[in-house]
Amino acid sequence: MTARLLPPSGRGRAVIDRVIPEVDGGRFPIKRTVGEQVNVEAHILVDGHDQLRCLLRHRPAGETTWTELPLMLLNNDRWQGNFKVTDPGRHQYTIVAWVDRFLTWRHDLSRRQDAADIAVALQVGEILLHAAAARASRGDAKRLKDWGTRLNGAGTPEAGRDLAQSDELGALMAANGERPFITEYDRVLEVVVDVERARFSSWYELFPRSCGPDDETHGIFVDVIAQLPDIAAMGFDVLYLPPIHPIGRAFRKGPNNSLAAGPNDPGSPWAIGAAEGGHRDIHPELGSREDFRELVGRARAHGLELALDIAFQCAPDHPYVTEHPQWFRHRPDGSIQYAENPPKKYQDIYPFDFETEDWQALWQALKGVVEHWIGEGVRIFRVDNPHTKPFAFWEWLIGGVKADHPDVIFLAEAFTRPKIMHRLAKLGFTQSYTYFTWRNTKDELSEYFTELAQHESREYFRPNLWPNTPDILHEFLQHGGRPAFKLRVALAATLGASYGIYGPAYELMEHLALKPGTEDYVDSEKYQLRRWDLDRPDSLRPFIARLNLIRGEHRALQSDWSLRFHSVDNPLMLCYSKTAGDETLVMVASLDPLYIQSGWIELPLHEFGLAYDAAYPVHDLLSGVGFTWQGHRIFVRLDPQAFPMHILHLRRA
Repeated sequence: MTARLLPPSGRGRAVIDRVIPEVDGGRFPIKRTVGEQVNVEAHILVDGHDQLRCLLRHRPAGETTWTELPLMLLNNDRWQGNFKVTDPGRHQYTIVAWVDRFLTWRHDLSRRQDAADIAVALQVGEILLHAAAARASRGDAKRLKDWGTRLNGAGTPEAGRDLAQSDELGALMAANGERPFITEYDRVLEVVVDVERARFSSWYELFPRSCGPDDETHGIFVDVIAQLPDIAAMGFDVLYLPPIHPIGRAFRKGPNNSLAAGPNDPGSPWAIGAAEGGHRDIHPELGSREDFRELVGRARAHGLELALDIAFQCAPDHPYVTEHPQWFRHRPDGSIQYAENPPKKYQDIYPFDFETEDWQALWQALKGVVEHWIGEGVRIFRVDNPHTKPFAFWEWLIGGVKADHPDVIFLAEAFTRPKIMHRLAKLGFTQSYTYFTWRNTKDELSEYFTELAQHESREYFRPNLWPNTPDILHEFLQHGGRPAFKLRVALAATLGASYGIYGPAYELMEHLALKPGTEDYVDSEKYQLRRWDLDRPDSLRPFIARLNLIRGEHRALQSDWSLRFHSVDNPLMLCYSKTAGDETLVMVASLDPLYIQSGWIELPLHEFGLAYDAAYPVHDLLSGVGFTWQGHRIFVRLDPQAFPMHILHLRRA
């Protein structure tokens, strides 16, 4: 018969179970931004009827001293507490609990009725107070001894019993009481604290080379600087640039992704590297390094943070190809294998071989690319196709970068399978692209965004919504006209705290596809220069500016978690709300870009602090029109040619 070993802490009776939030048993951190609360819950229990004291501990990672806060009992052995994070970086938290002899004594004392029984219990209490005094500072020790005397000299046992419930005495014992046989949660959990822009941001993407005066003149950084006031006036706070590096000449793609490029065709910016340099260099036709630094500084002066594309792949004439051929896969004939996604071929792209025996040098070189651009003033990176590189690589790179630069933001451009997108978010990506572009029906939108806002994955997955990208022109935008463009950007700006558009294509309603049934733009900027008429009178710039102004003025739209969907009896209409403190915004949208739609919405007025049959004013922040509504069931009519959505500010009468 095999003898079982005794547990190392057999006298510890408190049990800590099911701590929330916790990602994969603590394998990955949760995420918050500066100033946010971390609300922690746990199931904590003990055998018998003794009373527990439970504490939430937190500290910046790397420190040895914990800050302790009491957990409060909710119900059914559920305890809750919270702490605020104030600085970017990693923070730690955990829970401890023990059977508290003072709390147990005081709880039992409050239920005693027999005077003799109470008198004996008060003597026991005095012993507990004197024991605590022996551990306390001089001031607390004197107060604890005085309390012991007061309890037993209160006049009657009943008076002493009632005096024992004093909050002052409870605070003294909480600070100085014994912690016998303490139970510590078996893991220390972490929270990555990011800057506010990680939670709330509005992105604007443009190609610098298309900012020139005509279709034939390559734009430069100075041209982008000239557009900064207009971009800032639209209310964006992130300006995202596709790769700005030298573009390969070998196998260069021509207009509309043709295999034959003319002598003046600029090629794809994602075919990185040429004789002029690689990932740490700037395309000579865009300007100098000094010009780039000027752009970064001038953008910041306009309230815009510059985001740079990180695409870890090479053109055939990238310097890495000759300097480090071992970093690439080779075909049987000795040539380097270009990128493929059969039947598609990308002869102008060489992917890295992350299984190379020289993988450590490759990793260091790629991390050095990110660190180089941080040195040039960049704090935000949009990462191209991260799902085609090893997970371990990203965890190492992002973790190392953010350890030195906790304010850096990484956006994962990974339109792939859900579990891969979630793994990348867990590994450290600050924000993530979503399936928003392909969610267009009422059921698709409500189901998907309920998941993003309410599922436990919200602890680590921060969505960033894009109605279009240089790669994606959804059929809804191809055929829905101006109302479709207004609707989709309004949905993105209100469903998500972070969103972006690819412009000027979006505000100028670029809607022509290369071929029917595809999502590729005709005359795509990915392969040629485009001259945009920014002064077109039908531009959506005023509408987008209004949306971003509303987002900046109303905290309810600056986070994702309060999103709730509400009933509307028309399948072509969508109703949802967001709240922050006393503020409530209700959005009602028509999903039909062609025809007027109407329906009855039902609102949970009690959740908004209103009576079931209350009359209350509402103000449409988009149109500026005000109404007075009454009751929870309201009739709404939307004309897509005017406003495809109401953004309604509910006011308590």
